[in-house]
Amino acid sequence: MQQGPEIWLRGPVATPEPPARDAGGPPVPAPARASGRVFSWVGAHGGAGVSTLAAVYGGHDSGRSWPGPGDPQSVLLVARTHATGLDSVTAALELFRLGQIPQGLDLDAVVLVADAPGRLPKPLAQRIRLIENVIDVYRVPWVPEWRLGDLGGRPPRESEDLARLTGALR
Repeated sequence: MQQGPEIWLRGPVATPEPPARDAGGPPVPAPARASGRVFSWVGAHGGAGVSTLAAVYGGHDSGRSWPGPGDPQSVLLVARTHATGLDSVTAALELFRLGQIPQGLDLDAVVLVADAPGRLPKPLAQRIRLIENVIDVYRVPWVPEWRLGDLGGRPPRESEDLARLTGALR
């Protein structure tokens, strides 16, 4: 038997449902819906913003611990965009690469939270591009309201892709 090439996919792949039929007529397209997947937010370092992101986008706040058996096994690794945060992401990615994490966890993406308002210095931006070569990276901008404890309202426009992934945008 001939086999095709090996294909790597990020995240689980759902089996498509057969199209609904309208009284024997042509298939009726299914309505679009947000992902039903729930994530565990895991901080790569202290102060990464895990609790804030879990409150704004939904999901399980794992703090700096790996999710337990009853927690969602899909992980979003969180870090700040400063040098220490990016070092922590690199170290955590290496743990995943070496298989030194609890069995069954799936690292879906890295979420980088701005450590200050404004543009990143060039050396940090270059380091982020290297991380983006390895895994999907979602960026969350500096949100002054979050600093004051106001977590209401819609997620920032710059992080709409993350909001779609987590189902926070409906």
